[in-house]
Amino acid sequence: MVRCHKPPSQTWRTFLENHAKQLVSIDFFTVPTIRFQVLYVFLVLAHDRRRILHFNVTAHPTAEWTGQQLREAFPFDQLPRYLLRDRDAIFGNDFREQVRDTGICEVLSAPRSPWQRAYVERVIGSIRRECLDHVIVFHENSLRRTLNSYFDYYHRSRTHLSLGKDSPEPRTIQPPEMGSVVAVPQAGGLHHRYERRAA
Repeated sequence: MVRCHKPPSQTWRTFLENHAKQLVSIDFFTVPTIRFQVLYVFLVLAHDRRRILHFNVTAHPTAEWTGQQLREAFPFDQLPRYLLRDRDAIFGNDFREQVRDTGICEVLSAPRSPWQRAYVERVIGSIRRECLDHVIVFHENSLRRTLNSYFDYYHRSRTHLSLGKDSPEPRTIQPPEMGSVVAVPQAGGLHHRYERRAA
């Protein structure tokens, strides 16, 4: 038999690199409250600048609720081309029909292959390690406030190696003439943003 020296189609990594500006990933993760209630966080991540486009919290996720979150995340003039997701049962027929009606192409990851959705899995891990492991969640509103505070830090201050040590919202370089370096607490004091300010 003649062996094929190159893959019959582009690799997964090549697909992600070629379509980074048109790709978003969605996923759920769970957070326990102080009363042992389980809350579900729905997350939408844009691949190009690792921006979190939308999130919401609920105690009872349904396919209808998830479809509504998708509509809130993408106004009609800002639809992505590809939507990466896992094969979770929460993405039922209603959800798939809504995605198909918007014209977005769904790309499903293989079973038990979180590496195919590495960006969103990495963000969820960062949220846990850098925020949720250090706070006590009381209820849905408490979790929403905590995540809003963390995402403000994540977008404006947290650096990413893949972005050239920049944040998802680009920061300007501050010359030494602007003043001394000052630490500004963010995310309830869990993290800091370092800026130059005049004395």
